[in-house]
Amino acid sequence: MSGENSSADDVQRVWDVVVVGAGPAGASAAYAAAVAGRRVLLLEKAELPRYKTCGGGIIGPSRDSLPPGFELPFRDRVHAVTFSHNGRFARTRRSRQMLFGLINRPEFDAQLVEHAQKAGAELRTGVAVQRVEQHGSTVPDRRTVAVVLQGGETVLARAVVGADGSASRIGAHVGVKLDQVDLGLEAEIPVPETVAEDWKGRVLIDWGPMPGSYGWVFPKGDTLTVGVISARGEGAATKRYLEDFIARLGLAGFEPSISSGHLTRCRADDSPLSRGRVLVCGDAAGLLEPWTREGISFALRSGRLAGEWAVRIAEAHDAVDTRRQALNYAFAIKAGLGVEMSVGKRMLAAFERRPGVFHAVITGFRPAWKAFKEITQGSTSLGELVRSHPLAQRALTAFDRSRGTDAPAVAEDTVTP
Repeated sequence: MSGENSSADDVQRVWDVVVVGAGPAGASAAYAAAVAGRRVLLLEKAELPRYKTCGGGIIGPSRDSLPPGFELPFRDRVHAVTFSHNGRFARTRRSRQMLFGLINRPEFDAQLVEHAQKAGAELRTGVAVQRVEQHGSTVPDRRTVAVVLQGGETVLARAVVGADGSASRIGAHVGVKLDQVDLGLEAEIPVPETVAEDWKGRVLIDWGPMPGSYGWVFPKGDTLTVGVISARGEGAATKRYLEDFIARLGLAGFEPSISSGHLTRCRADDSPLSRGRVLVCGDAAGLLEPWTREGISFALRSGRLAGEWAVRIAEAHDAVDTRRQALNYAFAIKAGLGVEMSVGKRMLAAFERRPGVFHAVITGFRPAWKAFKEITQGSTSLGELVRSHPLAQRALTAFDRSRGTDAPAVAEDTVTP
């Protein structure tokens, strides 16, 4: 790393970029800033590796956002999806090409951090951030942000990236506003080899009993990740859904190695993405796909953008230039991930009203299955799909207006395109 470049830096080291949180968003931001040759400090309150409640599905956009040379630690490669509607009308769709891969988050996150370190970022774990300050006695000049750690230590930076998760302290500083909060519950269930073999290469997605809810089974070798998600406020019903789901699958006799819960939070449309020299990304910014609540690809993509723009903010010499760069970051987020989120919100609203129709369409209408494949494989996105396919536009508009009863039941069978 290069030496200090100002007299203020000589008194106390001033980092170009400090990233708070070493998940996929933070590690991606640290990597992007370090690759640009800047002095980067990555702070993480836990010791790595650490467990995160997450299905661990790596779709095409996630693969495309990884650092060069990144070897994905896949536990399984998915070629088939079984869809069911609250445990009934199961139907399996298959693909010759891999749809997406499955990883364990502790391995994946640790590997991302290693890439950031190899690019030149410095890592400090077991460090909790209490607050950030952009004015006052802790801040030596207007080009500096003070990151105050629990215990009183202060770290100085030219730019800060908040990637500290859905309960983000940095997000609170920026003023992030949320308009959708969901509760995800998950169990990691070790299973015998015979059970594991039955699930190999295949996931289950179950449209659930509460509006907007669904469950999943993701196989990872000798362990099945089984989870459900629903709107917050339905905690007892969500817990009952998970218990019933596990029982229906014939897995109630196996003891989970981990049972966990997590709140996912989606940003409001007018939620800020920056304040002064501080940017937020990933869960800290409320960036995830509202319908599926998929967050890894949003974390990787927004983290990379945050790292790139943090470099520009670190170089900004006044408030006007800082503001310009922060606005450019917000534009980049909204033009890509924001478009996908707006379509996802419409999809969720339609799905909440007519889950049976969704089930019938995705299992019985070949173009819908083709669209699912293309999205998971990364050749298109929800936003691109609606923008470029008139049929998808008409279908979503019809769903927007739809009312009435669910579609008729779909018979059990297996389909291979």
